[in-house]
Amino acid sequence: MKTELKAKFLQHILNKKKNDEGFTLIELLVVIIIIGILSAIALPSFLNQANKGKQSEAKQYVGSMNRAQQAYYLENAEFSTGINQLGLGINTATENYKYEVKGNASQVANNGLSSKTALKSYVGVVILSSQQQTSEATTLASLCESNAVGAVTTALDPAVSGTAPQLQPSCPATFSVLKSK
Repeated sequence: MKTELKAKFLQHILNKKKNDEGFTLIELLVVIIIIGILSAIALPSFLNQANKGKQSEAKQYVGSMNRAQQAYYLENAEFSTGINQLGLGINTATENYKYEVKGNASQVANNGLSSKTALKSYVGVVILSSQQQTSEATTLASLCESNAVGAVTTALDPAVSGTAPQLQPSCPATFSVLKSK
């Protein structure tokens, strides 16, 4: 009789556990709140990474325009006044940026102007710097990034610092140097 009672008791306990399976409403709410907090932390970081990817387009294009301006000057003894003359195959406007060239015989600015409020603009400055010891002219380039995000509508002029013959390309106001060569 004892074994029969034990068997019924064990069967009763097993049946009770099957009925108690599942999650309570409080447990589900806690999980949903945790997922919400984690997504609120991760979403801004993800969006920032997407903007950095879009900005890399402008960095690459403006850097390529700088190098092409230096090569163009070597071949033609003047800077190009248009993107198409550089032979890079860069569109003057993309979804995120508008590209323009502005300058004169001794200096040029290659502009990557942001079309969207969440992106930074870029300017490549290429100048002609004469060496006093020799009569050779060299080109110096600098890539600049805007300090603030936002759409820019007007092309920026090239900037130069120093006095001849120690001229250096410099960034326009509200821009910072990324790299110089």
